[in-house]
Amino acid sequence: MSLFNISPEKEAALQVRMEHLGVSENDLKETFVRSSGPGGQKVNKTSSCVYLVHTPTGLSVKCQQERSQTLNRFLARRLLLDRIERIQTGRISAEKQRTEKIRRQKRRRSKRAQEKILEQKHIQSEKKTLRAKVAPSPVIE
Repeated sequence: MSLFNISPEKEAALQVRMEHLGVSENDLKETFVRSSGPGGQKVNKTSSCVYLVHTPTGLSVKCQQERSQTLNRFLARRLLLDRIERIQTGRISAEKQRTEKIRRQKRRRSKRAQEKILEQKHIQSEKKTLRAKVAPSPVIE
């Protein structure tokens, strides 16, 4: 019988990934809490939100994407493995890269850079004025 009420292929893939990253079920501390947000009476009566802690690294994940506790258990494990893999491979997450890019864009420019940009704008405006249509000259008879 399946542990997470999902297809055997997905569960096997999860087990393989856990072995690859060196994570065992004994390393995980799992608690269940009541979910918040939409869902009505079902959410208020059952503890379907899964809080998962990987004790060796101290990483924690909270998952309440689905109404089913078993499905949330599976999804929480996947999220936790994603974080562990990101740390082990040293990859910077796409979100962190995006925030760094925004920070660089908002950074104040130096006085020299501002002057250079202003100078380029003046040159461009002169080019545009030279492109303007010439008014027809009056005909003298």
